[in-house]
Amino acid sequence: MSRLRLPKMERTSDSDPNQTAETNSDALNAAAPSSCSAASSLLCFAGNSAYGAIIGSFFGYGNGLIKKKGFKGSFVEARSSAKRYAVSYGVENLVHYQLNMLRGKDDVINAGVAGCCTGLALSFPGTPQALVQSCLTYGAFSFIFDGLYRKLAPAQESSSTNSDELREQINGEL
Repeated sequence: MSRLRLPKMERTSDSDPNQTAETNSDALNAAAPSSCSAASSLLCFAGNSAYGAIIGSFFGYGNGLIKKKGFKGSFVEARSSAKRYAVSYGVENLVHYQLNMLRGKDDVINAGVAGCCTGLALSFPGTPQALVQSCLTYGAFSFIFDGLYRKLAPAQESSSTNSDELREQINGEL
């Protein structure tokens, strides 16, 4: 799922290592393609929901064709899948963004709580046991995957600088 990623804070001068280009609140409101301002968070929610609906309809339509439901049956499957993906993308991004604004930091706890809220939204007209199970499942997966992403992202950045050297070594061995 696409999720709000906060920009890295860079130093503005070499003389003062504690001086940053942006304050914490400015970093939360930075104009990045995947971030939203506080005033437009509902528009971001609508945009993320629309994006989820488009992705979900493609997956649902393909799933219907694989199950050999025909073209009409595939459209029914696409509509159902589009609803699930729209709710999932929209709720998770809205809650994650609001938690970033409230807590002032972007961490795995925000991802876990956003996942829990997504699970609740997806299984809402259900029994209390189903709601709790869905909340815990989505929250745990979001927490784990966001934690893994945060560990692997710096490793990918450092390894991309050495990719040319690695290609040369591989081509030299072949």
